[in-house]
Amino acid sequence: MNLLESIPEQLGTTEPWVEKGGVHWLTLGGMNVRELAKAMNGLHARFVTITAYQLPGEGGLRLEYHWDLDGQLLGFPFQLAGNSIESIYDLCEAVDWIEREIHEGFAIDFLGREYEPLLLRQGDTPGVNLRDAVAASKEKK
Repeated sequence: MNLLESIPEQLGTTEPWVEKGGVHWLTLGGMNVRELAKAMNGLHARFVTITAYQLPGEGGLRLEYHWDLDGQLLGFPFQLAGNSIESIYDLCEAVDWIEREIHEGFAIDFLGREYEPLLLRQGDTPGVNLRDAVAASKEKK
């Protein structure tokens, strides 16, 4: 069994990997993002990025965490019930910039951390990307 085949069992899921666009995707079920980060650290995987999406309609928000393991890109999606998720900054300092950028762009709160502004000015409200999406959808009507 190769390392990629052993990861789902280590992460407590029976879901198979789905390869799409050069990324191996795995849906984790009940595992939270902090448990994922600890597992990836244990495998000596390298954090790459987080991608944020506003899902259509009332679908909410989705975050996709990307890790590199020995040259293989791994993706783990998390659909948010609200507008918050736990920060993994204390487990992986490489997430600092992207958590701050997603906070400002999508008004997602990464729980357990403080924010230093990136692009917003004093008094600006987080959620720039969401406001742009709402404005664009109103223009189409």
